Amino acid sequence: MLRRLMASAIGAAFLVAAGSASAAAPATDCGNRDTPFSAASPLVDVLLSEQAKAVVEKVIPGKIATMPPLFSGTTPPTFAAILDVKSAARFLGTDAAKIAEIDAGLRAVPVTDADRVARCARFDNEVPAFTRVAGKPNILVFEKINGFKDTPSVDAAHAALIAMADRKGWALSFTDKGGAFNPQTLGQFDVVLWNNISGDVLSVSQRAAFKGWLEAGGAFVGVHGSAGDPVYFWDWYPDTLIGARFAGHPRGKQFQEARIATVAAHPLAKGLPSEWRMTDEWYSFKSNPRLAGATPVLTLDESTYEPNDPQMPGLVMGADHPLAWTNCIGQGRVFYSAIGHRPETYSEPNHLRLLENAIGWAATDRGACASPR
Repeated sequence: MLRRLMASAIGAAFLVAAGSASAAAPATDCGNRDTPFSAASPLVDVLLSEQAKAVVEKVIPGKIATMPPLFSGTTPPTFAAILDVKSAARFLGTDAAKIAEIDAGLRAVPVTDADRVARCARFDNEVPAFTRVAGKPNILVFEKINGFKDTPSVDAAHAALIAMADRKGWALSFTDKGGAFNPQTLGQFDVVLWNNISGDVLSVSQRAAFKGWLEAGGAFVGVHGSAGDPVYFWDWYPDTLIGARFAGHPRGKQFQEARIATVAAHPLAKGLPSEWRMTDEWYSFKSNPRLAGATPVLTLDESTYEPNDPQMPGLVMGADHPLAWTNCIGQGRVFYSAIGHRPETYSEPNHLRLLENAIGWAATDRGACASPR
């Protein structure tokens, strides 16, 4: 089915590209390249260093071996890329005194050249080749995932976006290369959409190119898992771009039906009912994105599902629980929706209408954020 959709898109002159990239030297400017080891280090970086790993093993012997492979893998995608040592140790039942002991031991471990190479190996400098399609909104769908990859949701979103572009007449391109984040390549696109991205995926220079492009009038659309990491190693991304940090979702009752309310006055609410119910994995955030200047499009009625979870405390946001919102970063347009874990959500009519509205707005409404902030 997916191959047929891709063939249809190519036939309609869309740019469906995946892996067509120029050869490049390995990335050497990853964000944690030279950062000293500590309890705040990405767990994956500690697991990649025998000396650092030995510190953890000495303090909490045998604990690493008990971790599920999903958490202890060192090859992306891996949950170890979205945990720091402290949060992983807490997950293993380690008390504060032992975490402090781990931190002190790690700080005494030197960062070697081999560590720097290993830390940067999950990043890339490969630059995909694209050609802008004149007369159409050009959208780049980014699919590089170093952290948690829920393949069914990523694939369902991928197929839905192809079908959506076919309906709307958009020029659509796909890449899993961080090297696409350079001024020249980004300049060919109206929107960059992150499809359930998890983990630190951009090098320092790529981060700067993305931030500069967005603030100068680019546009970002983020889908579900693109704001669902428990730990971040690039503060600008959750605190400014998304506007709120992920707190978690119910674990015992992961998928629940809930009532979604539409903010009728928002332009992206066009064609949506005032409210509807659907089943998904419901995200909560540590702060309200309104505090970062965001304007909600949808809110979630917490009285219609059970946000409280003994395994995941702190999920109650209260009467105002934004679920999807817009914002301006400089002159750049930003949209994020927390809907989208279950593959079925990418065939749900109201969710598809929301995404169509959001991508269309991001691609064409250049006046929405014309006044720099």
